[in-house]
Amino acid sequence: MSKTTEINSPDRLNRIVEGTSIEGDIRSDSNIRIDGRLKGTIHTKGRLVIGATGSIEGEITCENADIEGIFVGKISVNQLLSLKATAKLTGDIITS
Repeated sequence: MSKTTEINSPDRLNRIVEGTSIEGDIRSDSNIRIDGRLKGTIHTKGRLVIGATGSIEGEITCENADIEGIFVGKISVNQLLSLKATAKLTGDIITS
């Protein structure tokens, strides 16, 4: 199995559930799903998902992103950024 496949494996998912609030920085080599609230920065080599109940205020750097919730700040996506109908973004978007 290649390193990319391992990083993006569904088994390697970090999850912040609804009702959880975090202030600070998150760094990860694997996928992250946010259904709670985060104020800070996220750097991941995998996919970032902001669920419908999720909100992030800060800065994001990731490979791929799916956004259903709220994001305020700066997001830099190396590959694919997917915005769902419920997504609310305020700030800067950088993507290829």
